Amino acid sequence: MTRVKICGVTVVADAEHAARCGAWAVGVNFWPRSRRHVSLQTARLIAAGVGGEIPIVGVFVDASRDEIDRLVEAVPLDMVQLHGDESPADCEGWSVPVIKALRLRDQTTWRSATAYPADYLLADAFVEGEPGGTGHRLAIEWIGAGLRDRLILAGGLDPDNVSAMIRAVSPFAVDVASGVESAPGRKDPEKVKRFIEHAHHA
Repeated sequence: MTRVKICGVTVVADAEHAARCGAWAVGVNFWPRSRRHVSLQTARLIAAGVGGEIPIVGVFVDASRDEIDRLVEAVPLDMVQLHGDESPADCEGWSVPVIKALRLRDQTTWRSATAYPADYLLADAFVEGEPGGTGHRLAIEWIGAGLRDRLILAGGLDPDNVSAMIRAVSPFAVDVASGVESAPGRKDPEKVKRFIEHAHHA
């Protein structure tokens, strides 16, 4: 069964609903320019609401190691997602599992994925100036056959296309933010439910 990460969660109720529907993990975004940015206080409330039930993933874009370590402890976070221009070396030495996001410009981007010693590799669509959560569709033909046991597929997924994308790629997990929202940062309960159901039955 393909796992589901609901990303860009900004309120406790959305995280709790995702957990009830069978999500594998929820993501909270610490990039200050994101429309889904959360404060430390909000992230702690979300973690308290579902912590221990499903993992809380902190999403960072080119943040310092000190900042990430501080938030891992303060929230606390179960995983970190590096969604900027971090190097392979930046993926090493963490106290929690690491997801490295790669925004695919072309086939060569995915070929470079083998260099990253991350626990999971998230493949997302490339949009100039936007690290993620754009809703743009990823060109799945650029993803090779290797590494799929740690691939998290993102980029333009929604309840209507997630089953077909899973059947085409066979990823470890799928990641969605805008595809299940009623507004940036606010999840539509029915879309979340349908997305997870369709992913689990793909």
